[in-house]
Amino acid sequence: MAKATKKQALGRGLSALLKETAEVSSASDKNADKLVGNIIEIDVKSIEVNPFQPRTYFDEEALRELASSIKELGVIQPITVRKLDSDKFQLVSGERRFRASKLIGNTKIPAYIRLANDQEMLEMALVENIQRKNLDPIEVALSYQRLIDEIQLTQEELSTRVGKKRSTVTNYLRLLKLDPIIQTGMRDGFISMGHGRALINVDSNTDQLNIYEKIVRDKLSVRQTEDLVKNLKAGTITKAAKKKALPKHIVDGAKEMTDYFGNKVDVTVNNRGKGKISINFNSEEDFNRIKKLLQ
Repeated sequence: MAKATKKQALGRGLSALLKETAEVSSASDKNADKLVGNIIEIDVKSIEVNPFQPRTYFDEEALRELASSIKELGVIQPITVRKLDSDKFQLVSGERRFRASKLIGNTKIPAYIRLANDQEMLEMALVENIQRKNLDPIEVALSYQRLIDEIQLTQEELSTRVGKKRSTVTNYLRLLKLDPIIQTGMRDGFISMGHGRALINVDSNTDQLNIYEKIVRDKLSVRQTEDLVKNLKAGTITKAAKKKALPKHIVDGAKEMTDYFGNKVDVTVNNRGKGKISINFNSEEDFNRIKKLLQ
């Protein structure tokens, strides 16, 4: 029963993670119970950074602005740390506040003390990272993938944890199949997630890169990119085939089914109006998930 309660709490996001009492203590200090659950001022020298922090880049100008604000108003929201042995602590969340405080020479910082094991530390760091509003799509996708790989979550469980639809999670993860150059372009803001989603449908890396260069060079919109991809794919069909364009209601229906299943749905129709619906799947787990949806 306790395990089920914990899983539900994780689904509520970072705030629930921070409030929940860890089942496996990270500290053997016999005095830890006097600190855990309290907000106290602690020495910045006694705090280690979070080794599980997925965020590697901190904007220096933004840090200086935060430091200036802290100098004037103090640290309004305490950082969160986990208690280690002796008088040592480790950051759970609030590394920007921690760095900014050190930048202006503060020796103390208000901190909420909690216990957490290594897996909880990693999960909290990733969830906090995902909940930031200024993440680029590739950062979100990498965080999702890391939760799947290192916490051993299915996409269904992940969607519950981060409070997103499963199809949304799938769309982010699919971005990681793009050529690394295109992923970098998305991280740097040259193209949007919409552009990336259109490019995923291009099988050839060479064609992907050619279209990417045209998007950047000609400042193509997402709609223009989608049309370009459609024309490219249409060009691969032999003239002898002369594939008939699908009726709008079938195109719209296929899109709705793709969104519902979280996987691409293909529809083919012959001249007599008969056709076939195909649902792609990526693994045995994915197949079983789709089977349940169909049932």
